[in-house]
Amino acid sequence: MESPVITLSAGAVRGAGDGIIERFIGIPYAAPPVGERRFLEPQPVEPWQGERDCTEPGPNAPQRVRDFPGLDVHILIGEGWIEGDDYLTLNIWRPAGKAAGRPVMVFIHGGGFVVGSKDAPVQDGGTFARDGVICVAINYRMGIDGFLPIPGVPTNLGLRDQIAALTWVQDNIAAFGGDPANVTLFGESAGAMSIANLIASPLAKGLFRRAIIESGHGSMTRDIPVAQQLVDKIAKLLGVSADKAGFASVPPGDRTIAAVEKVNLPTTRLDLRDATGLEPVFGISRFVPVHGDDVLPQRPLDALRGGASAGVDVLIGTNAEEMNLYLVPTGVRDKLGKLLSWFVLRRSIPKAWAILKTYGMGAGKKPGQALTDAMNDLVFRWPARRFAEEHQGRTHFYEFDWRSPMFGGELGAAHGMELPFVFDTLDVATGEQGLCGTNPPQELATRIHALWVQYATDGTLPWPEFDRTSRQVHRLSAGETSSEPVMPAAAFLP
Repeated sequence: MESPVITLSAGAVRGAGDGIIERFIGIPYAAPPVGERRFLEPQPVEPWQGERDCTEPGPNAPQRVRDFPGLDVHILIGEGWIEGDDYLTLNIWRPAGKAAGRPVMVFIHGGGFVVGSKDAPVQDGGTFARDGVICVAINYRMGIDGFLPIPGVPTNLGLRDQIAALTWVQDNIAAFGGDPANVTLFGESAGAMSIANLIASPLAKGLFRRAIIESGHGSMTRDIPVAQQLVDKIAKLLGVSADKAGFASVPPGDRTIAAVEKVNLPTTRLDLRDATGLEPVFGISRFVPVHGDDVLPQRPLDALRGGASAGVDVLIGTNAEEMNLYLVPTGVRDKLGKLLSWFVLRRSIPKAWAILKTYGMGAGKKPGQALTDAMNDLVFRWPARRFAEEHQGRTHFYEFDWRSPMFGGELGAAHGMELPFVFDTLDVATGEQGLCGTNPPQELATRIHALWVQYATDGTLPWPEFDRTSRQVHRLSAGETSSEPVMPAAAFLP
């Protein structure tokens, strides 16, 4: 086993290699966000002496990971909280050798802005390094510390961390053989939502050339006054004042994690609808970025309309049955009747009854299935297409349509299903409780992974661009591109 060493401005880092791939795990891109730095913008890395061992994952943001019945989701979000202060870190996988000017991909993990890790097994960047790309994955602050707009604290600290990591990449990736002018940002779920926001942020301008947005879009942000209700609720649960001093008095740990879990329960009474009556996250997570600050001066779609991202190439896509991940393993989809389906939906959007009827309830479709189909489009698929419509630069759209055989074939093309195909890591998603079942198609993983590598290398894809008129969507499993009609959800969303 080789031990490659790279010298950076803050000090030397020692990784591990096998002659084909070299890994540097847990390199700090900012100072530990603890003590006085807990609620500050990310601060510069503190230099160190000698060689820093970067061969083990190290700590991550405080969180608690829950099991899904009959399904191993740990491959997507990691094993939970590894305690420690120094968690604003990143991983780098690179091809062995001295080559320079390689394309760079930076991955932002998902997890509803409250869980997740750069070290989740499905996103092992060694597969990209194997194919000539330098891959980076980052941690960032989440939950209370990252996405709660506490009075007296800079807003959107989690996004600021991501910007700091991208700035670090610009300053340091050449030392690893990467081209800072050829950076592709990619992520899934909350990571994809983050990228959609970074595309619209003036603070991230020039930090990346391309973006791949997997099951994300720019519509999941809140007005700061609306999000203040979340601040007040959590402060009440913790028994502290709803300001910096109050939250700083409770260290990150079991109490803060319990408060995050409590407010995320669907039974917790908390109205986060905006002035139009829309709750843009549909209750999936209470924690999302806010707009109206220096990170996001405008709602992302408004910024796109103004040409904010015209210089960034975008590949954006969704999975055909996103909500199945949330509603099938739990059995919720098959238990919901008409009244409860209406009640679930009306908490997030006006005209819930009309939406359910539009999606087939009362016309032979079971209420829970109508709700699932409606939410697939309302929560993920249509807002992603709206993002593609408003983006002023080159835009391509995909739909991931391979259906997992899990749960009697009912899991289908659920949320997160594309990740083991994108990373070509089907081995960790295969098995009796594997996301992809017992025999997923390696050929499809090889093909999708190659598309992502090619896009990161030179921005090319083998299907036409998406625009508001032609609406060209490429279905990855079928390998077909077609003009897609406007969805029924369009009548009920901005």
